[in-house]
Amino acid sequence: MTDYRRKGEWLELSAACSGAANEEWLADIAARSGISPVFLQRLERDGGVERQAGKLRLRLFPREAAQLEGGYADVQIVHEDDFCLVAMKPAGMPVHPSEPGQIGTLDHAVAYYYETTGQYCRLRHIHRLDNDTTGLVLYAKNDFAQQILDQAMREKAIRRTYWAIAQGRLVPPAGLIDRPIGKDRHHAQRRRVSQSGAPARTRYQTVEQARGAALVELELETGRTHQIRVHLQHAGAPLVGDALYGGPTNLFARQALHGYKLDFSHPWSGEPMTLTAPMPEEMAALWSKLQAGAAP
Repeated sequence: MTDYRRKGEWLELSAACSGAANEEWLADIAARSGISPVFLQRLERDGGVERQAGKLRLRLFPREAAQLEGGYADVQIVHEDDFCLVAMKPAGMPVHPSEPGQIGTLDHAVAYYYETTGQYCRLRHIHRLDNDTTGLVLYAKNDFAQQILDQAMREKAIRRTYWAIAQGRLVPPAGLIDRPIGKDRHHAQRRRVSQSGAPARTRYQTVEQARGAALVELELETGRTHQIRVHLQHAGAPLVGDALYGGPTNLFARQALHGYKLDFSHPWSGEPMTLTAPMPEEMAALWSKLQAGAAP
């Protein structure tokens, strides 16, 4: 990708090509910047491309409404630049509203952050986490970044890695769970391994074994609803605290699952990005209890 300077709503590139024909000129921009020709053509059609002496200006950062009224929440912003933002979602907080009038979501918290920092960005989360799962959530801050990151998700180029505390022992201690997941017709909220379900693949590695539980690192190759929870239940090692999938709840009141790492390529520069978030204190305390011999 090409270095740029941001000036308000505009991204400015230097030494732009001055080809005689618009088609040639747009093709050169696409080759140098990595922006798709279709996106550039639409941007130009909407008045978002300007040529000046030795410079090219692209309106990649237009003022947009967040679509939700912001609401304060104690949410940590782990990373932010002109194109993307990564927020740390706490337990008990949905990523987005699931019904009209719902408040208290991560989207509301990010909208509040945009408002209080003078940014006019539409809310664009690239992936989601379950309400009671903690961890990193990636947002695109403009249309261009969303297109790049959505495509990366479709191509499985965004790696999401989790820590989980599972009951019992995984046999073998490392491997791939490759089992399709579908809806449970007997329970509206629950999913199950089903031959008629959608393909689902979860890689796992036992990090440490306690008497009655295991600390497991997992990486999603697909993004099915409740995927880790369903796959671990199917493997005979449900998440501690996960009542919906048969996990013990005597020591922990929610599923012990934390999305601790995101790996992706930056949507503009292509630079490899690795972001991490430490295990929440209450989950670390749970593992300490289990290491000391507590029974899950």
